[in-house]
Amino acid sequence: MKKFNFRKVLDGLTASSPGGSSSGGGIGAGSGSMHTGGTAGAAGTPRDEIQEILSSDYFQICKTVRHGFPYLPTALAFDPVQKILAVGTRTGAVRILGRPGVDCYCQHESGAAVLQLQFLINEGALVSASADDTLHLWNLRQKRPAILHSLKFNRERITYCHLPFQSKWLYVGTERGNTHIVNIESFILSGYVIMWNKAIELSTKTHPGPVVHLSDSPRDEGKLLIGYENGTVVLWDLRSKRAELRVYYDEAIHSVDWHHEGKQFMCSHSDGSLTLWNLKSPSRPFQITIPHGKIQRDGKKPESCKPILKVEYKTCKSSEPFIIFSGGLSYDKACRRPSLTIMHGKAITVLEMDHPIVDFLTLCETPYPNEFQEPYAVVVLLEKDLIVVDLTQSNFPIFENPYPIDIHESPVTCTEYFADCPPDLIPVLYSVGAKHKKQGYSNKEWPIITLQMLYKLKTSKVFEKQKLGEGKPTAEIVEEDPFAIQMMYWCPESRIFCVAGVSAYVIVYRFSKHEVNTEIVSLEVRLQYDVEDDITPEPEIIPPFPDASSQLPSLKSLSGSTNTVACEGMMKDSIPCLSVKTRPVRMPPGYQAELVIQLVWVDGEPPQQITSLAVNSAYGLVAFGNCNGLAVVDFMQKTVLLSMGTIDLYGSSDPYQRQPRSPRKNKQFTADNFCMRGLSNFYPDLTKRIRTSYQSKFYKDHVNGHCTSPTSQTCSSGKRLPSTDVTKSNRRGPGRPPFRKAQSAACMEISLPVTTEENRENTFSRSRSSSVSSIDKESKEAITALYFMETFSRKNDSTVSPCLWVGTGLGMVLIISLNLPATEELRQTEPVMVSPSGTVLTVKGAVLTFSCLDCMGTFIHPPYEVWRDPNSIDDSEKTRKRKLVMYSPSSSQDMGDHQFAVICSEKQAKVFSLPSQTCLYVHNITETSFLLRADVVTLCNSICLACFCANGHIMTMSLPSLRPMVDVNYLPVTDMRIARTFCFTNEGQALYLSSPTEIQRLTYSQEMCDSLQDMLGDLFTPVETPEAQNRGFLKGLFGGSGQAFDREELFGEASAGKASRSLAQHIPGSGGIEGMKGAAGGVIGDLARARLALDERGQRLGELDEKTASMMASAEAFSKHAHEVWVPCTYRWREFALPRVTQS
Repeated sequence: MKKFNFRKVLDGLTASSPGGSSSGGGIGAGSGSMHTGGTAGAAGTPRDEIQEILSSDYFQICKTVRHGFPYLPTALAFDPVQKILAVGTRTGAVRILGRPGVDCYCQHESGAAVLQLQFLINEGALVSASADDTLHLWNLRQKRPAILHSLKFNRERITYCHLPFQSKWLYVGTERGNTHIVNIESFILSGYVIMWNKAIELSTKTHPGPVVHLSDSPRDEGKLLIGYENGTVVLWDLRSKRAELRVYYDEAIHSVDWHHEGKQFMCSHSDGSLTLWNLKSPSRPFQITIPHGKIQRDGKKPESCKPILKVEYKTCKSSEPFIIFSGGLSYDKACRRPSLTIMHGKAITVLEMDHPIVDFLTLCETPYPNEFQEPYAVVVLLEKDLIVVDLTQSNFPIFENPYPIDIHESPVTCTEYFADCPPDLIPVLYSVGAKHKKQGYSNKEWPIITLQMLYKLKTSKVFEKQKLGEGKPTAEIVEEDPFAIQMMYWCPESRIFCVAGVSAYVIVYRFSKHEVNTEIVSLEVRLQYDVEDDITPEPEIIPPFPDASSQLPSLKSLSGSTNTVACEGMMKDSIPCLSVKTRPVRMPPGYQAELVIQLVWVDGEPPQQITSLAVNSAYGLVAFGNCNGLAVVDFMQKTVLLSMGTIDLYGSSDPYQRQPRSPRKNKQFTADNFCMRGLSNFYPDLTKRIRTSYQSKFYKDHVNGHCTSPTSQTCSSGKRLPSTDVTKSNRRGPGRPPFRKAQSAACMEISLPVTTEENRENTFSRSRSSSVSSIDKESKEAITALYFMETFSRKNDSTVSPCLWVGTGLGMVLIISLNLPATEELRQTEPVMVSPSGTVLTVKGAVLTFSCLDCMGTFIHPPYEVWRDPNSIDDSEKTRKRKLVMYSPSSSQDMGDHQFAVICSEKQAKVFSLPSQTCLYVHNITETSFLLRADVVTLCNSICLACFCANGHIMTMSLPSLRPMVDVNYLPVTDMRIARTFCFTNEGQALYLSSPTEIQRLTYSQEMCDSLQDMLGDLFTPVETPEAQNRGFLKGLFGGSGQAFDREELFGEASAGKASRSLAQHIPGSGGIEGMKGAAGGVIGDLARARLALDERGQRLGELDEKTASMMASAEAFSKHAHEVWVPCTYRWREFALPRVTQS
């Protein structure tokens, strides 16, 4: 534990140099002398000491869990005993879903696409076949699956795999038409091979094509059914090593499935037909059907349809069998969506899907293939969804998906992470979210995983739906979804939720447990900017700040055209991008829209995207900014308090000299000239040069504008109220010869290459040179960070007051004073006074985040209002006054004479002492790259600054000393998606969007990494395998059961020999080692291994005892039955076989 003594602060400050590499000079009084991070003291009295608890030992970075839908799925498997589902993807990932807490992510090192998955049913293992012709055996008897064995085929391509139930021999079909056999335990290839030229007739002159199906006969396990692509099906006798029968069909085969009795099998073909074959008459199909083909009048064969990609033939004991298949639709219905067809008796049901079908599986009551299957559900894997169909009801409803997040519904544009929510909030969201359950779903429990979606909110419902051909202004400035969310802000304590959309709007939501029917209040705000691109620096020494009153712009009301809507063909002005619903809207329990704020067009120019957002429930204010300026809105009184260009926030303290731009021409800009871009920038399909910021994207030829002044005009429900324009003020003429300000990280240049389905690896190159020629011309100063807090707004203030901290893209920090009414009654009627304080601090690069610490280095939580239901039916709840939670110093009041302000930009972090505004610590985080995200978070009852850099480094620094503790090159930013969605939260957690449909959580806490093994769910739990149905004595004796078939004797090395070493290469895996990583080292690890082995041995011995007892009972029954049959036969034999006695 390191102590930082601040007794000799003044001596240290006077001895420091502002020009060193680790410290930078500043502008104004707030950027005086400073020490490099971690060594200097802070302004204070001799009694001040701060103990920093955190050190590098508290940190370790590792991934925890992945949420969402698997990206680009390719394969599906299900274990009917363990009730777990596995999904393989095109990127080589495997997701395993099961009971609550079971959501596991695995990744093949090669990154090759997963072709097929096969569970070892109730054995705790999984076989995967990948596109690089490698088989992998995954060990699922550990919380983090690992590969036990791999088998790489060198000369043949894998096309199909089949693992019989309770067998340790895996059949592998190849592209050449051969079938190989692999021992699952040793993962070694058997010498037994079924060559394609032996399987087909010798008279056949053509190659049958790749193996597309393998399955053993339910009637006899010694018979293997092999389906070839050209339409040939062979029933191979494994014992005699010859083909027992062959069937031929003119159309290519896509899939095959057995009837449970093993006397018939069904094939699906490329012409949309289904053929049913009987083993007794293999010369021709027993039945041919084209389910979706049109019947010809002349009795000819129905016309061909699209291929049936997969068919499953499942039998029921008490009803007709189910025939389920995908595809097979008629060609004349080109616009029809992908479908799954269910044939049950004479009824044919077609279920249309929203996305293409990747695979499907029928869930049955028994794992035994030779019993009535009794199907109860169908799992359908789509490209962007996973649904389960209930087969037990005649209308085949789908199960409501209970996953907690369905991030695949629409592209994710931003994320926020809250790890320490109030304990009463989660149950409330659960209860409200459960009431939103839609009608038409199955009333049965989800058969795979039992989780509940927490809550879902659709923000687009506050706007009118856009009709095609309406020519709305949104279509001209947004390429795709105009309702895309760009930023979010949530206060869990007050349950205030706020979103900023891509169409330049902000919506404020309040939480209520009661349904209401009310109108939505809307406001309109004009934010403009009118300044020349060239900016000139002021002299290095700036005069002291004048009074705040002298810095306020002059106010002048403008009448006339504020509500003017341009006629067709004329310049658009004062109209928003979207239309808010003016009629009363029914709002269900949950988050209900209270206020909609929209930026409007100004003189034919569209509103710029919102780049920063902050809300404070105690003050009742919402603030947002863009590249034009800042707006502050009172959402309690529904009034606009401030609408001002960024340059006017400085007053006379502007460090840059800006030249007014010449009057612009009245022209209508095309959509390509607008700074707004759609979601295609987030997920590009072709090479683009994107200039983006941490919060928004700017176009290099920005539009002009003029600033507007504060207004307190009230509004009525359901009506738009624009803010009032004011004249321009405080413009400065040209000074020194102009130069171009170097572009900050608020405008970074990202190059994304062409992305294809096969190559999703995006590169992330940066052009961050400070030279003039390496950057685009950019002078607009965007608002990049906002933060409400109780602090000292001016230098040498004696008391704290409500403030709004504003950070810009040029590294400038401004403090806005907020003068709130003294009492709660006056707060409802009296206006809130908002004015720039004149304080300006500086950092290097665009500002990312703020925070405030008290004199003891403890985090100061911004004030908030305790939640109360605004629509409560309880009168006492309605009349109850607002309960505000304000900050109180961590100790006695006499120690609260100063604070620490933490400011982090894309390049450096600074800690200032308030109210003296002295820079105590500075740490230059990066010189060659830039930060994408920075957050002040709590960890182990202390605080630190967590940063994520564009070069992939995750860094943490202590506070307030900014001492580096962790710097790990962990996550290379290969995709802009990671850059936009990475975020930290308290208790050592973080997340980012790892793919368009998946969220990856990680931890940077050593404590959580140590306990992670215990927090993960078990993928395998000992469950007794269901017993096979009693088939009866005669059926078991004469039914052709394959129980006597010994695969070990047939495929083992003793009889089949060894396979060629050049055919496949065995690669040992690390699964056995990884399985013990969760256990402690030394003796504890040995005990854990011994206990695991003992449990497995006990389980096997128990199963052996049960089988032995069952065999003994069966033997006794057989013996008794045989004795009963033998006794009467003996008497008859004695009667006819007695010898005759004669006398000689």
